[in-house]
Amino acid sequence: MQHQMEDFIRALRAADVGVSPAEAIDAHEAVARVGYADRELLKDALCATLAKSEEEVARFDRAFDNFFARSAFDLGEPPPDEGQDSEPEAKLEDVSEEAAGSQIARMILQGDANGLAQAIEKAGQEAQVSEIRLSTQKSRLTRRLLDELGLAEIEKIIAQARRLEGPGGEGLAKRLEAGKRALTAEAQRYVQRQHDLYAAESGRQLREELLARKALNAEGGIDPVDLQVMQALVRKMAKRLADRYSRRRNRARKGHLDVRRTLRQSMAYGGVPFNVVWKTERVDKPKIVAICDVSKSVAATAQFLLTFLYSLNEVVDRMDAFAFSGRMIPVNQILDEHGVDKAILEVLKRIGFQQTDYGKALEDFAENHLDSLDRHTTVIFLGDARSNYADPRLDIMRTIHERSRSVIWLNPEPESYWSQGDSVMTRYLPFCHLAKTCNTLDQLERIIEDVLRQYVPH
Repeated sequence: MQHQMEDFIRALRAADVGVSPAEAIDAHEAVARVGYADRELLKDALCATLAKSEEEVARFDRAFDNFFARSAFDLGEPPPDEGQDSEPEAKLEDVSEEAAGSQIARMILQGDANGLAQAIEKAGQEAQVSEIRLSTQKSRLTRRLLDELGLAEIEKIIAQARRLEGPGGEGLAKRLEAGKRALTAEAQRYVQRQHDLYAAESGRQLREELLARKALNAEGGIDPVDLQVMQALVRKMAKRLADRYSRRRNRARKGHLDVRRTLRQSMAYGGVPFNVVWKTERVDKPKIVAICDVSKSVAATAQFLLTFLYSLNEVVDRMDAFAFSGRMIPVNQILDEHGVDKAILEVLKRIGFQQTDYGKALEDFAENHLDSLDRHTTVIFLGDARSNYADPRLDIMRTIHERSRSVIWLNPEPESYWSQGDSVMTRYLPFCHLAKTCNTLDQLERIIEDVLRQYVPH
């Protein structure tokens, strides 16, 4: 039973239900207490132990029902009688000594559906069907399962039975042939169930991994179907970071002793420290200002950055977003009214199709929003720094650098392009604490995590 629970936990993880080692131990303890006799009680106990959100409860229910599903083994209808005057059906002993010792053949003839189902389960474990990862493996694993089950032995017995003299051997062969077909169909269902448990999510995960490395500024843009998947992936990444960095480290029962507060509370007890107070470590939340170039070459990357930042509500104390191509406008209200998915389109309606001018955009920011920067603010620029040979206003960049905690520049272009043509990226570099090429979701996640890590003490 322990092996079965380990397989079930692996199926949960494949279904994107996070199960830590400690939770796995709790699950084993829950099973030890409630047992397997009452299916609903077992399901409720494991769900309460392992599922931690509404989404995980839904995934848990599907995985549980699929894992513990056992369809009835259908051996099919027996061949019709040939009549009382026909020769009696041959027996396995009449075929050969090897046939007489075949447990699978005997279970087929006896109609032992439960025994055959258990044999398939055992053969599936021997064939390691649960290691399936891709749908293309189903045929090969079905064949391997049937080999472990002894299908070749059944085929040999069928051939021997047909060589017996009289119709009795043919009747035996027909019954074994029907059993063979039933075994093959059941093996296919078993492999499909294992695929649904362990590999159905792996295809989605593989696709997400590929899209996470897809260039956001790829020529020809992003396919609309991929775009929807990538937007969901960005929110998933943001949630993962939020779960990791939103916890306040509150050492209530351990850590450093707060001597003054402990002595103050002990005065009510004559100086005896009945209530020991530990120091609480508070984690500050970052303030982020995002300044995004939404010209044609950068608009897709800007949308994903805004989606990412906008999904970090639990971690970010304040997020002010601005967009520009020529002139700059604040976009917080646009994000609130239209949602992140449609915000870029709305921004483009207002300021799109203008000649990109970083210097003019910086002037707009300095005139209206420079006072919002302080030593808790991280400023994130997103753009290729191609300013059509206009004045880049390095003086304003210097002021932003001096007032902020950090200035991070995310450039979709590779570094080898930063000094070519009308790019002023190399002139902005002295005023950036960090400048990185960022044109995939993987890179974006790592950089945002670096920002959050600055605010969480190790």
